[in-house]
This record gives sequence, structure tokens and C-alpha cells, in this order.
Amino acid sequence: MFAAFLTLGAFCTSGAAETPQTAEAGQSMHDAYTIAAYYFPNYHPDARNAKQHGEGWTEWELVKQAKPRFNGHHQPNIPLWGYTDESNPADMARKIAAAADHGIDAFIFDWYWFDDGPFLQRGLEDGFMKAPNRERLKFALMWANHNWLDIHPARLEKQSELLYPGTVTPETFDKMTDYIIETYFKHPSHWLINGQPYFSVYELHTLIQSFGTLDATREALERFREKTKAAGFPGLHLNAVTFGVRILPGETAVSEPEELVSLLGFNSVTSYVWIHHVALPEFPQTPYDYVRDKYIDHWKQAAPRYNVPYFPNVTMGWDSSPRCHSDDAFKNTGYPFMATISNNTPEAFEGGLRAVKALADTLPPGPRIITVNCWNEWTEGSYLEPDTRNGLAYLEAVQRVFVNEKQARP
Repeated sequence: MFAAFLTLGAFCTSGAAETPQTAEAGQSMHDAYTIAAYYFPNYHPDARNAKQHGEGWTEWELVKQAKPRFNGHHQPNIPLWGYTDESNPADMARKIAAAADHGIDAFIFDWYWFDDGPFLQRGLEDGFMKAPNRERLKFALMWANHNWLDIHPARLEKQSELLYPGTVTPETFDKMTDYIIETYFKHPSHWLINGQPYFSVYELHTLIQSFGTLDATREALERFREKTKAAGFPGLHLNAVTFGVRILPGETAVSEPEELVSLLGFNSVTSYVWIHHVALPEFPQTPYDYVRDKYIDHWKQAAPRYNVPYFPNVTMGWDSSPRCHSDDAFKNTGYPFMATISNNTPEAFEGGLRAVKALADTLPPGPRIITVNCWNEWTEGSYLEPDTRNGLAYLEAVQRVFVNEKQARP
């Protein structure tokens, strides 16, 4: 059990997970539900990307170059608002307005920090945090502590180069968490649960690798919690993303996440995307309804095993083919050369929302939080942001399920 992480040490967890009881501002706009959409911030120029791909490169370049890979495959998908710069406050303001108008309460930014510093932070810091309407939406961070690989685009049957490892030193972690508290937690738009800033960790395996042992990892998280309290907050809401199916090269799924979550003192768990729990058996397409039903089965089995709330996830779709090099054949050899999800129409997505809403209704007393993949995973085929094919239809599905029905109640 956890053999790769040396000693378990003591099982007591100071600052241990507490079940949250109420939701803060930005969480109660739809009564019991908080809808938090993940946000992938690779759609603005960044110095690291410029070094790797050339000046001005963003992931929009892969969106533009995408092409159909099999009969009936729809590519490229074209953004309705054009190829915007998310670090521009005016461009981000339109995203915020559309999200808030349709029932999204928060963006959870995929957030990167390596041993040599941050990456892709300007979408949040220059875009969201400077947008004139930033008070309409809350934001939080999911520390995307996975390896950053050269997969933009990836080549068929060729190992992708590791550019930046997801592990960090303890010194980097302390410096990083100081920055998080001062820059983000103290911002008035940061998402709070019971007054506690929400902070999510993508990969538990990599987190533990950074410190070497479970004891050291728990102590580092406790220092983060205590620093957050010293900054004036009642505590820190630590959320763990868990998964059992590896997607990205180098990802490692831990074998006993329930015990790890408890031991490390996390307050809640959630998912990033359905296919972290559901393998796609049919290539090149697996039906949306199949993936939805398998995820719901997973959640019903997994949720009771945790001693903290497991916030359910709803996923809009999956199609990572834009990250495949356009010169390569489309074969089922592993990410991003893998099956897509078919029939993920706005109507099917609305059905997914209703099914996951029913799961949220079974959570223990406290906030009913639903995470959504994703606001803008354009190169993984999972985005709520409007395109020229469906317009605002996916956002309108969110609105019907979480806003209109509330307003219709007596």
C-alpha cells in the first residue's frame, strides 16, 4: 500500500478534512448548486510557448489546423467570437458575462507553477483579474501539477519530450503558496467555501513525489493551511482531483485515493473529466450516453468510500485530435491519438447535467458543487464557449437546468 511513497507515518491528520456546511457568495446564486467550469489558459501569448513554438503562438494554432480524421468527424471547430486573447480584459469580460448570464458561478483555472516559476498565468492575472466585470464570477485554482510535454502537436508513435516536470521542490512549494495567498486568495473574486479559499490539486501522485513521503506531504499541506489562516482566512478548502484511467502521458493514478485523501487532510474530491474514470472502448467514436452512464456508475460506487464530499463532474465531450500532428494517420495508439466521444449534442449534454444534478442532490449537507469540463478545452473537444456550429447552445443547457427551473419554482 503506497509502497512508492515510503512510510505512512501517523494516521492522525491535523487540519483534517471537515465537511463544509454552507457556500459563500458566488455559490448560492442557484440555491443549492454551485457550477464551476474548468478553464484552460493556453489562449494567450506566453514566453515559454514563444521559446518552444515561436513568438505569438497560442493553442489557437492547433484549433485552426484541425481536420476531420474519419467519416462524420467534425473538425475544425471555429470559435464564434474569433481567436481571442484571454489576457485581454475586454475579451475576458465577454467570457465572464456569457458564463454568469447562463448559470456558471466560477472558473477553476488550470494553474501551472514549475521549479523555475509560473506558466500561463496571464489569462487569469491580466485577463480575468483586470476585467471590468470580474465581480460577476468567482475564480479558483486547480494546480495542474502534471508534466508539461511537447504535445502541441504530438507525433504518432513517438515519445513526447518532457519540457517541464510537474514535481517541485519543497522550497518551490513554499514560495508558490506564498504567491497564491497574496495574489489570488486575497482577491475579492476568489471563490470561498465557509470563508475558506478553494484550492484543487490535479495529481496526487506527483504531489507526493515532490516531498518524497506521505508525512512530508501532509506537513507541507498543513503549512499551506496555517499560512492561509495567518492571512486572515478561517482555513483552506483543499480539493483533490482523483482518477483511475490515465489520459496524458506520464499521468499516474494512485491505487487507494480514498485513504490518501483522508491521510493528507483534503476537504473534498472531484473529477476533471469523465474519461478519467471511463475508458473509451470504441474507436474512433464512443457514444456520449455510454460514457455518461459509466461515469455515474463510477461515482455511485466511489462517493461512499470517501470521508469527504465527492463533487460530481459533467463533461461536454472529448476529441483530442487537434493535438495530433496533421501529417500523421489517426490511429488508436494513446493520447492524443485516441477515441473521441460522439453524439455529444447540446441536448445530450443537458441530459448529462440533469443526471449529475441528481448525484449532487445525494451529497451530505453542505454546498452542492458540480465541476464542468470545460469552458475552453478546444483541443480536447470539451468546451462551453460558443462556436459557429452550436452558438450558445451548451451554455443555454446550463441555464435551463440551473437557472430557468429555479425561477419557475413557486
